[in-house]
Amino acid sequence: MTSSKKKKKEKKKIPKLLYDIPIIIIGGFLFACGVKTFAAPNGIASGGISGIAVIISHLTGLNEGILYLILNVPIMIIGFIFLGRLLMFKTLISIATITVATDYVFEFLPKYQGDTIIAAIYGGILLGAGLGLCYYCEGTSGGTDIINKLINRKFPQMSLGVITFLVDMVVILLAIIAFGNIEAGLYSLIAIFVSSKVMDMLIYGSYEGKMLLIFSVKYEEISKRIMSTGRGVTFLQGTGAYHGDDTKVICCAVHKNEYVKVKRFVKEIDPDAFMIINSAKEVLGQGFKQIN
Repeated sequence: MTSSKKKKKEKKKIPKLLYDIPIIIIGGFLFACGVKTFAAPNGIASGGISGIAVIISHLTGLNEGILYLILNVPIMIIGFIFLGRLLMFKTLISIATITVATDYVFEFLPKYQGDTIIAAIYGGILLGAGLGLCYYCEGTSGGTDIINKLINRKFPQMSLGVITFLVDMVVILLAIIAFGNIEAGLYSLIAIFVSSKVMDMLIYGSYEGKMLLIFSVKYEEISKRIMSTGRGVTFLQGTGAYHGDDTKVICCAVHKNEYVKVKRFVKEIDPDAFMIINSAKEVLGQGFKQIN
């Protein structure tokens, strides 16, 4: 790559970084609020390093924020080796925000100590929102998130929410041992489950779509109607196994809020049409999210 091309690439990165940093900071505050306001006061280990910090804080009385920072040091070193400087720079901002917000902001604000299920749900929502914003900006909040990111690179077919949930099962077992009752683990499980769902919704929700396979003798009329809505269509060549007739199968991708409309006019054009509708975690390309 020539030096001029490198400079152009760097210029494109700078504005995105300036856009990402405020979002990461907001995510860090949401995460810290989930830990300090809802999880820690109710004995809920929120998963990952933050959950381990809550457990150690319960046993030693040390602040969760400084424990979170200390526990992240060795994992950060691994991250710098395998994940690159830009990602870890964003992660450092996230860790610094979470540490400061946990020990010096939410430490002095009211804490919820009511119904533990409510604490688990709302704590999970805030934790998932904070993690989701960090991942959305191609960063992490440190801790096991770095490990989750490495696993996701190796197995991209697994969503980050699912990976996070599986890794955090270990923290649930530790919470049961540390707090001395199974309820601590069950409430932690609720918080982690809610967190993983919110995180997936933030990361993938706006890019989810539906892939449609439409089998009809009126494929030309249906395809024209679909294209009139601004969506593209691809014809797949098919052969009926029973009669051996050649046919064309319509394949198209639409946003999840568009497929009901497509389904309706397919039925209007050909009531005997056969449709297969699959959920697509992400749809990339023209008319959808651009491929990075």
